[in-house]
Parts: sequence; structure tokens; C-alpha cells
Amino acid sequence: MNMNERIRCTAIVLAAGQGKRMGTSVQKQYIELNGEPLICYPLRVFQQSALIDEIILVAGSGQVSYVRDEIVKKYDFSKVSAVTEGGKERYDSVRQGLKAMMQGRNFAEQTPGYVFIHDGARPFVDEEIIQRGYECVKRYHACVAGMPSKDTVKLANEEGFAVKTPERKYVWIVQTPQVFEASLIIEAYSRLEGQECINVTDDAMVVEKMMGAEVKLFEGSYENIKITTPEDLKIARAFLKKS
Repeated sequence: MNMNERIRCTAIVLAAGQGKRMGTSVQKQYIELNGEPLICYPLRVFQQSALIDEIILVAGSGQVSYVRDEIVKKYDFSKVSAVTEGGKERYDSVRQGLKAMMQGRNFAEQTPGYVFIHDGARPFVDEEIIQRGYECVKRYHACVAGMPSKDTVKLANEEGFAVKTPERKYVWIVQTPQVFEASLIIEAYSRLEGQECINVTDDAMVVEKMMGAEVKLFEGSYENIKITTPEDLKIARAFLKKS
């Protein structure tokens, strides 16, 4: 392959979370933010990015038809090549997204691809973050967006007592997208299947634990927040007013 040739990129957008901490009857990814469902914001960024070739959207249980009609078709997200149902845990949903990506594609015969895994509840991903992720994964094979912590962090024991204070310059708050060579993340999730996954909280951990691979951190944005609580919605609306 020509080194200047751009490698195929797939975005897997996760929208299967229950959003219990939001305290609303509507799942957080469908809450309206300035008149549009929250999930539309990250989808539009990936839709408009010249780097992203296709989008796999992972919906909640029983929501595939709704998402296909009321999100993908209604808002004309033409890069969405599949809407698939997620699972109970985040890693289950990622696994389903990877399976949907592989259906109808022969990875043994095509050039290597990159996979951007993104939380649908992070509406403020932008093209600059996608570009940085693409450049980083080309060099390091596995990378995650994040930002240095602004606060001092304490590690606590089971009784809630502080036992260690890591140097702040080494502490990052991890975000998404998390970006991987397709073959690497597919093999990592294949090895994970059937194992006890209680402590796996993100895709970087899967690659670290299953493959022994190093994961490079690249700069996200302090505005690339995850909408989890009602307070987060207020912050998101403030960001939109500013833009």
C-alpha cells in the first residue's frame, strides 16, 4: 500500500446506555439539546469528517428500528452503514459494533483499517480531535483521547482513606474517541469473550489486558464532556451558547 494512501476509518458510536443517573424517562442519548437529540451531535461530526468512511451506530435493546427511522433517516446520516443492538455492558456493545462492522467485509483481503470508538453521550467531539486521533493511531496503533487532570487526584482504599497522591502531571482524564488498528481491537475483543470483565471500563483496558499493547494518550478537549447528569446538560447548553 502507498504510504500516502489514507486508511479506511470506521466510527463505532455507542448509544445503548441506560443513563440512570440522568433521572429522566428518556434515555440520555435522545434527550433534546437545543432542539435535537443529543446523539445527533457526535453523529454529525463523524458524518462531516473527510476521514470517516462509515459509522456503526449501537442502539439500546429494542431501539434499532426507532434509531434507524427517527435518527439515521430523519437527520440523513448517510454514513451510517449499520444500526445494531448493544448489550448489557459497554464492552458487550462494542463487541456488537465490531461484529456489525465485519459483516460483509473480508478483513484478510482489504487494507488495514482504523476504528474510532466513541460515546454517543459526548456531543462535543470535533474534527480536530478526529484528526489528532488519526495521526496518533498511524504511529502508535492504539490511542485514546484525554486531557491532563486539572485537579489533584487521591487514590483511596476500601475504607475511603487516601493512600496515595499521584503526581498531577501524570494523571489524565480519559475520553473518547479511542482509536485502534482494526485487527488489534478485533483480536482483543475476541480474546475477551467468555472472560470475567467486571473491571473492564474502556476499550484501552481491553487492548492492554488482552494484547499487552501500550496505548498512547492524545489531546482531546476539556469541552469533550460526557453527558451523565442533569448538571452536565446545563454545561452542554452553556457550551452551545458560547459557540
